Amino acid sequence: MKYALLDRGDSLSRELAEQFHALAQYKGLKEDASSPDVVVSIGGDGTLLQAFHRFIDRVQDVAFVGVHTGHLGFYADWKKNELAQLVDLMATTEPQKVSYPLLRIQIVTDDETRSFLALNEFTLKSMEGTLVAQLNVNDEPFEMFRGDGIVVSTPSGSTGYNKSIGGAIIHPSLEALQIAEIASINNRVYRTLGSSVILPKHHHCDIVPEPDEPLSIWIDHLTMQLQGVRSIICTVAEDKVHFARYRPFPFWNRVREAFIGSNPDELEHKRPK
Repeated sequence: MKYALLDRGDSLSRELAEQFHALAQYKGLKEDASSPDVVVSIGGDGTLLQAFHRFIDRVQDVAFVGVHTGHLGFYADWKKNELAQLVDLMATTEPQKVSYPLLRIQIVTDDETRSFLALNEFTLKSMEGTLVAQLNVNDEPFEMFRGDGIVVSTPSGSTGYNKSIGGAIIHPSLEALQIAEIASINNRVYRTLGSSVILPKHHHCDIVPEPDEPLSIWIDHLTMQLQGVRSIICTVAEDKVHFARYRPFPFWNRVREAFIGSNPDELEHKRPK
């Protein structure tokens, strides 16, 4: 078993990283930062996003494991006091591989087409205030958007920015993408659906901004500023991200713990008799 490790960089995460390396050496695991079998992130979901983009060229070949230094996250599901258990399982147990869909973003300008993968979401805003863009679905005009911005998320990213602007939570076993509006303006000229739209695999969405509009673009935690964008094509990627599960932790349990907080016993106690 070969592993690579990325930590958040704070004192606690670095201390845990040192502990992990010591435990891994004792158990016979080999550190390999260039071609690991498993990538371990220590910090939180944001750290795992960084790990994903660091190993994006090998996304089909590696599996990710997250250790959270605070509360459990959607990607980081091991607690800081469980390192010994995790290392022991990595050394002795074949994990279950869980695969989640990714988002493919193609940004077309006059000069080139650039392609990106997102684990969580793609966000588009104008650098000059209101964003104006036409949305096409499967090459057919769908709506003319005017507002603060557009978020296109993966199912696993649906619990993030997408949820905060009213999008639906989607189970990550579904191969789909979700388009959500940020403060759309609706009048006789600009009309939008007013709710998020979920597209299945093999469908695509084209976002066509005004040609000279300077744009702010986020792909997960990565940011860029572009002008002269002709279209942005969003699809469910052929590639998937893989997570190494050494113990079960169902998605809806994560959702409950993150947003509701009640454990099953408390919910049973509150159930109407």
